[in-house]
Amino acid sequence: MANLLTPDICVIGAGSGGLSVAAAAAAFGVDVVLIEKGLMGGDCLNYGCVPSKALIAAAKAASNTHRAEAFGIRSKGQDIDFAAANDHVRSVIAAIEPHDSQERFEGLGVTVLRETAKFTGPETVRAGEVDIKARRFVVATGSTAFVPPIPGLDQVPYLTNETLFELRERPEHLAIIGAGPIGLEMAQAHRRLGANVTVFEAARALAKDDAELGAVVLDALKNEGIDILEETAVERIEKSETGITLSARSSDGKTVKVDASHVLVATGRAPNVADLGLDAAGIKYDRQGIKVDKGLRTSNRKTYAIGDVAGGLQFTHVAGYQAGLVIRSILSRMPIKMDNTKVPWVTFTSPELGHIGLTEAEARSRHGNKVKVLSATYRGNDRAQAEGLTEGRLKLIAGPRGRLLGADIVGAQAGEILNLLSLAISKKMTMKDLAGFIAPYPTLGELVRRAAISYYADAPNNVWLRRILGILRRFG
Repeated sequence: MANLLTPDICVIGAGSGGLSVAAAAAAFGVDVVLIEKGLMGGDCLNYGCVPSKALIAAAKAASNTHRAEAFGIRSKGQDIDFAAANDHVRSVIAAIEPHDSQERFEGLGVTVLRETAKFTGPETVRAGEVDIKARRFVVATGSTAFVPPIPGLDQVPYLTNETLFELRERPEHLAIIGAGPIGLEMAQAHRRLGANVTVFEAARALAKDDAELGAVVLDALKNEGIDILEETAVERIEKSETGITLSARSSDGKTVKVDASHVLVATGRAPNVADLGLDAAGIKYDRQGIKVDKGLRTSNRKTYAIGDVAGGLQFTHVAGYQAGLVIRSILSRMPIKMDNTKVPWVTFTSPELGHIGLTEAEARSRHGNKVKVLSATYRGNDRAQAEGLTEGRLKLIAGPRGRLLGADIVGAQAGEILNLLSLAISKKMTMKDLAGFIAPYPTLGELVRRAAISYYADAPNNVWLRRILGILRRFG
């Protein structure tokens, strides 16, 4: 007969969202059971954000040697040790692992079960030989790489984000299916580490981002020697004498064939809903994930779902944000509501590409001609000139009374600049707020202030504003 545990909260999944719920609940002295069948830390630590950014850092170091000559520094050549770059990835994961470990969470007072979890009813989950009957459940099982049904793909040793970082030898020619953030980040990283790279995209590359700013990223990648084939769908994959042959067809009907040594599938994510016993729990779900309301509750009112498994925006910081909301709901019984307009995202290519809030089209559909689009270029920023990083642009979407509704940015350190804009969105700041803060000189953050000041460009009778704009034009 199975043992019975009766905690206040049972969390299924020890990725970003699940760990955040468990740690917060334990900090309040709440009895928590955390169930994880795989690696602690989930996808982000082991297969996603952490290893990918570590590899990007290694690739950026390699790229910087090429840029050095523009600053009067000449090197005698470059020797890239791909295995050593992989060692760097492993070392970063190892450095972060203790923070997500079973030992740490048990030290916090969490009961950790390293088992497969399955609902056996609306109020009970079984994990190994243990039954858990909790007051509330939180499903945070994440997602895995979606593998499209391309004929022949299952006959070749393709890679996903779960296997890519195990490579010890540099791919001779890496073919990537999918030109979203993961596909393009890994395309640039591997190109900079010496691989030939071809990217296939059935639709538009970086389809979720501002097309004008996304084009800056695509041009940069193409200039580094990456072949990006947009509106070109892979129709068949087969083994060849030299490795793997991908046959694709473009939107104008042309056939494209590429011989590659490795294939990376980066066509999106699939929520981990299989074998959880969701039907037994009365939890509705589909291919997009578990269905939740605005308060992140499932059709079973005792159960919440957060992170990738709940569909929607699939980012580590979204899972963390949702974890905070759920903790507030469970512990204080306060009403909560997920607000996607507060969620930023960044594609960590060089240049970086970031977004938060409403797009220009969304803003205009809500507020019509009350919307102003303001911009500032990296070329007009003194720090960008000093660093030789002048390709880029910031766009602010201002609505009624100058309130910041959204922002898009492409350029160096776009993600860091987006931190300020994320705060501004969260606190409902206006162009007056963003024009009035003091930015240290010279920094890329001055882009925000410069764009915000341009909101007042149509006020020619304001002497103070005319002087400020005159100074900016003179020195910017």
